[in-house]
Formats: sequence, C-alpha cells, structure tokens
Amino acid sequence: MTFTFNHSPVYSNAFMYPLLFEIPIFGGIRIYTYGVLVATAFVLGILWTTREAKLAGVKPDFVLDLAFYIILAALAGSRILYIITDWHRYVERPLDVLKIWEGGLVFYGGFIGALVVSFYFIRKHGYPFLKIADLFVPGVALGHSIGRLGCFAAGCCYGREAPASWLAVVFPSGPYSLAPGGVPLFPSQLFESAAEFLIFLILIACRRKKSFEGQVFLIYLVLYSISRSILEIFRGDSIRGFVIPKYLSTSQFISGCMVVLAAIIYVRLKRRSGHLQP
Repeated sequence: MTFTFNHSPVYSNAFMYPLLFEIPIFGGIRIYTYGVLVATAFVLGILWTTREAKLAGVKPDFVLDLAFYIILAALAGSRILYIITDWHRYVERPLDVLKIWEGGLVFYGGFIGALVVSFYFIRKHGYPFLKIADLFVPGVALGHSIGRLGCFAAGCCYGREAPASWLAVVFPSGPYSLAPGGVPLFPSQLFESAAEFLIFLILIACRRKKSFEGQVFLIYLVLYSISRSILEIFRGDSIRGFVIPKYLSTSQFISGCMVVLAAIIYVRLKRRSGHLQP
C-alpha cells in the first residue's frame, strides 16, 4: 500500500482490489472484498449490540433473533432502493438483481426496511421499541463504518472528480472495480466511513447519560442525516438517484425528512420526560 502526501493523488492499490481472491474450483469461486467487509460489518455490529444488551438486561437470544431479521430486511431494502434508482440496467439484465457481492446497496433503503421489520418484531415480543433502538444504533454506526470500506474496495459509491492532491484517490482500472479508473476522485467512501465511526463514538458517549428512551436513536438519525447530506456533495455516482437532478439527491431528500421528523420526536419525548419545559 502506497500513500503519497504531496500534490499527487493518493494511491491505495492494495486496498482497492475488489476481488480479494479466487478459488480455482468449479470454474472459479470469486471472493469479493466488498462481501467480506460487509459480512464483517454485520458480525461486529451484532457482537457490540449483544454486549450492550447484556448490560441493559435484554436477553442476548432476542438480540440475535432480531439481528437475523434486520440483516434480511436491510439487504432486501437496500437492494430494492438501489434497483429503483437504476432500473434500466435490471430490465436489460434481470439476473444482476442477485449480484449483491458486486456492490449496489443503498443504506437508506436498508435502514427503512430494517426499521419496519424491527418495529414489528420488537413489539411482538413485548419490548419497548425505543429502548431496543437505543441499544442497536451504535452497532449500526460501527457496522456502517466498516461497510463503507467495502464500498471503497469495490469502487462503488465513488466520489466526484477532484483536483490532484493528497485528498484525492485514483482507482486502478479493472474488470471488477465500479469506479472510473485513472482519474483523481474524492474518497467519499472513506469520508463516510470516518463520519460513521465518529458518530459511533458520540453515541457510546451519550448512551450512559441519556434522559429518555429513544434519545440515542434520535441523535443517531440527526447526526447521520446531516453527515450524509454533506457527504453527498462529494459523491460522483449519479446512479444513486436524484429528486432534483444535480441539486438534490434521493439520499439528501430522505436525510432532510429524517432530520425534521427526528427533531420533532426528540422535543416531544424530552418534554414528556420532564427535562424540557413547554
């Protein structure tokens, strides 16, 4: 791995290999870096949440069962939203719908899908939704941080073209990378990975001092939505979809709605808890 801190772009070819390795059996089994890192993200997120659940008196078995359904809902929701933003490709090549190991997951789609399934599952088992949501979101932020490294390896969610400087990266050209090769780009995936890890640190600092159930969850919604809106400015993959072409992306629109909704709920819950005067 080589990094150059001068006026040239930063090269990180060792980490940008989207194909981790290939097993020469059955015509060749390919192991993609993206898939390995996304799987790692899920595992570490679940381990963190299970640990937190034990401290909060929530049964680890319940957390593991819920995590299983969250993974299914998140994968389905994130893939569905991605397909919607690039439906022309899947009309022409419908089997590509199944190739999630090549990238092509939109976080907000997965988050919304997981939220709906979680609400039903948690209420069905008699737990308060906001309490469980507070337990899960730090693990979500941690997993998301690692998952974005998978995006960097695959070249998906790549940044727009950047001036040649230490802040830019150049992806190698190849058959498996989704980013345009040979041109300096903003490393938007790394920006978001760092932002998510910072959010993770903020959430674990807040969780012990929260004044009402749902506070950590709502802080996460606000922090992620704001950071995502800013980071969208550096994105160069127009395939992610726009509500207003070139000005307002799908994720920015959803982020704006999330911030407003989370802020309203936050104020109401804060007042209900007696920590905010009307």
